[in-house]
Amino acid sequence: MTDLEADLRKAVRGEVGFDVTSRALVTMDASNYRRVPLGVVAPRDADDVAAVLEVCRGHGVPVVPRGGGTSIAGQATGTGVVLDFTRHMNRVLALDPEARTAVVQPGLVLDRLQDAAAPHGLRFGPDPSTHSRCTLGGMIGNNSCGSHSVAWGTTADSVSELDVVTVRGARLRLGRGWAGAPAGLRELVDGELARLRTGFPELPRRISGYALDALLPEHRADVARSFCGSEGTLGVLTEAVVRLVEAPRARTLAVLGYADEGAAADAAAGLLVHRPLTVEGMAADLVPSAAVLPRGGAWLFVETGGSSESEARARAEEIVRAADVLDALVVTDPAGQRALWRIREDASGTATRMPDGSEAWPGWEDCAVPPQRLGAYLRDFRGLLVSHGLRGTPYGHFGDGCIHVRIDFDLLTRAGITRFRRFSEELADLVTAHGGSLSGEHGDGQARAELLPRMYGDEMVALFERAKAVWDPDDLLNPGMLVRPAPLDTNLRFSVLPREPVEVAFGYPADGGDFSAAVRRCVGVAKCRTTSATGSAVMCPSFRATGEEAHSTRGRARLLHEMLAGEAGGPVTDGWRSEEVREALDLCLSCKGCRSDCPVGVDMATYKAEFLHHHYAGRRRPAAHHSMGRLPQWLRRVDRLRLAPLVNALAAVRPLAAVAKRLGGIAAERRIPKLATETFSRWWDRRKAGGTGDLVVLWPDTFTEHLSPSVGRAAVRVLEAAGLRVALPPTVHLEQAPVGDGRTVALDPVSLLRGRGRVCCGLTYVSTGQLDRARTVLRRTLDLMAPVLETSAPVVVLEPSCAAALRTDLPELLHDDPRAARLASRVLTFAEALEQLAPGWRPPALNRLVAGQTHCHQHAVLGDAPDRRLREAAGLTGDLAGGCCGLAGNFGFEKGHFEVSRACVEEQLLPSVRQAPEDAVVLADGYSCRTQLEQLAGVRGRHLAEVLAEELDRRP
Repeated sequence: MTDLEADLRKAVRGEVGFDVTSRALVTMDASNYRRVPLGVVAPRDADDVAAVLEVCRGHGVPVVPRGGGTSIAGQATGTGVVLDFTRHMNRVLALDPEARTAVVQPGLVLDRLQDAAAPHGLRFGPDPSTHSRCTLGGMIGNNSCGSHSVAWGTTADSVSELDVVTVRGARLRLGRGWAGAPAGLRELVDGELARLRTGFPELPRRISGYALDALLPEHRADVARSFCGSEGTLGVLTEAVVRLVEAPRARTLAVLGYADEGAAADAAAGLLVHRPLTVEGMAADLVPSAAVLPRGGAWLFVETGGSSESEARARAEEIVRAADVLDALVVTDPAGQRALWRIREDASGTATRMPDGSEAWPGWEDCAVPPQRLGAYLRDFRGLLVSHGLRGTPYGHFGDGCIHVRIDFDLLTRAGITRFRRFSEELADLVTAHGGSLSGEHGDGQARAELLPRMYGDEMVALFERAKAVWDPDDLLNPGMLVRPAPLDTNLRFSVLPREPVEVAFGYPADGGDFSAAVRRCVGVAKCRTTSATGSAVMCPSFRATGEEAHSTRGRARLLHEMLAGEAGGPVTDGWRSEEVREALDLCLSCKGCRSDCPVGVDMATYKAEFLHHHYAGRRRPAAHHSMGRLPQWLRRVDRLRLAPLVNALAAVRPLAAVAKRLGGIAAERRIPKLATETFSRWWDRRKAGGTGDLVVLWPDTFTEHLSPSVGRAAVRVLEAAGLRVALPPTVHLEQAPVGDGRTVALDPVSLLRGRGRVCCGLTYVSTGQLDRARTVLRRTLDLMAPVLETSAPVVVLEPSCAAALRTDLPELLHDDPRAARLASRVLTFAEALEQLAPGWRPPALNRLVAGQTHCHQHAVLGDAPDRRLREAAGLTGDLAGGCCGLAGNFGFEKGHFEVSRACVEEQLLPSVRQAPEDAVVLADGYSCRTQLEQLAGVRGRHLAEVLAEELDRRP
């Protein structure tokens, strides 16, 4: 391997990675399979590709082209050298609106092509649900389709010419009329004309095998089309000329409700005469909430287009009248359509969990049958599942007869894997009996190639092998795919994971307490690799800032998977002590965006805390873990000694501040925030109690207490104006006595001896992986909160990150303490408290525009619907940005994180504030968000409580 690496470094200008991280990141795609490569090369151009092929051929090493790594049949994994086209060969080279063509590189993400074509009223027709991260090279390699294939066909229908480098260095320009055909291909076809004319099923989604029938004379001997769907086994694509289609000026989405999926499937083919743009189907099992959908147990998503909104709507209404439906919904609003489409597009992730939370896997993800036979096929398919004791929820491209499904295979035990093989063989026979194709979109890979003889027969498969030999006589391009495949039940990615649960600190309740199961959640659909956040989405800010797979949620999950694999043939061999895993997790902002935005609910913030806990066990921690991880402890000491003015004065002296930052592991670019000279609790102690209504306990989080007491004062003003009685948590462990006004409680001598304390959510300890310390702090907090838990009083938390920690980290970290769940269930945000406890109260009307950002933890854990309703009631109009502010607690202050932190805030938050009118209210409920705005934009953001309190104070 050393010689191979050295030769590659000499031969190519792109990056060559034979290190642990580079290899670990590409051991898997979105399939059930895993292969460990020797190395990864990111070529800069076609010359680099040719050089890699020459070097690898000299060493007898296979080469695997890879795009976004979203393939679900295993074809984007390999044991040789992986070519990563996403880093450099990722551009639109030319776009001709007149000819409606574009010249693209293989690593170009589909959405970037759509962005380039949109100003000209054009688009690329095929659009898989992974359109925000899949690449054109991968789409050509798999002959991808997507939801609009009933209108615009497959990728092969949109390909004009392809530039390809063969394994022996020939550079070919593939096209029609035998253009670019390698020597021997035409002779092979001419000798098998009869077989090629009769051996392929006729259906719109036939993707399996090689498309050799495209080389028939009546199909204009289209070599480029025949190359599509070859899964990187024939040559390496370096450039493509693709055809674009005219995008409808207006679209309407009709959602048709049916009793069940069988009825929806039976109806789908009959809608094609109306020339819809899509006919997509899914059942209720995959819908988190059917509240926004019409009545029914299954739905067809039928999109229509037109030159105007009225024309598109008229076509949709015509389809509704023609369809035999239980109920229907017609949506013309683009935002409403996007919300509905997200339900369908997220199915590839949500399908990986059964309704009871058990796991389901790909493998038979996209079989296709003639659309007219879809209903009958689905009923037979359901019967086959039942006969094997398996479960799965079909969904997908009903108009094309193509069905996606994740099945709850047991891929961990020998008996389960045996059943997986037996079911696969019987399903292949069932698909063939219905005149279908084993693959209708994602290719054969390792998942289905072994079964191709059942679909095509041995003689046609032998012809595929001969075609492969013409293109790749050395069998070095993605070997084991399509021809001479590896058995479908080998190389399974779960086989290397520990059979017994590893010892961990968090409870992982959704994964049965098993950290391996939590890591298995990532199936590789790579929604975290989107290059721009849309709407309120957050995941994954560090990937968008760096563009590096290692800093995506998927990349980190892959490294954790390899860490757990350990000595079982994986690149990561030093377990929790792995520096490679630590480096990948280092740029995780713990924004928790993946917890909500990832279709399968990967929670990388928790995994990071778990890893850091083990990684630093018994070892020296970074300075930032002490300076910022123990922030509540330091600030309480400063307050106890009344040192806030002195600390502020010293921090204002630049040389002293520089020394302090260097010693504390704080980024030199940061300013040390000022401490409040009067904490929130001290203000509380000297005020007059107010409010006579229902009791609420206001949580004095560290940020409100020591850094932004104005937020706490404002919240008290508003809550009392709403008729609520406010108290603070006890500061002494009480054996009994209910919580009162937060000040006066009956104390016994034992309680006094225990001393005063402060409640704390443990956030800073959790985010730095100091989980033993976090547990100690949280148990002390539960002791202090004991009298509160004996009442029905809710706990109002103003800082979103602290509220999220109490709702999720507390019960998951202290899963053995029932008080943790009780406290978590009491937590309300500021807006939730007003909505639930003072439903009749109306806030003052401000009638102003807002700018700013929804806190990432608010988006991911707490939900912001009550906040939006409160803003609306107060006359605060406009939407808040999504994404993450980039400061994220201690993250943006840590040394080495400043540039990523700044890149994150520049994505959405700062642009939204800059574009806002001067009189707009800048809202930022999180202390981190407000600090980032102040330090990087000189803008003062305010908590919603402050805005409302200020208006209340203006009233007579």
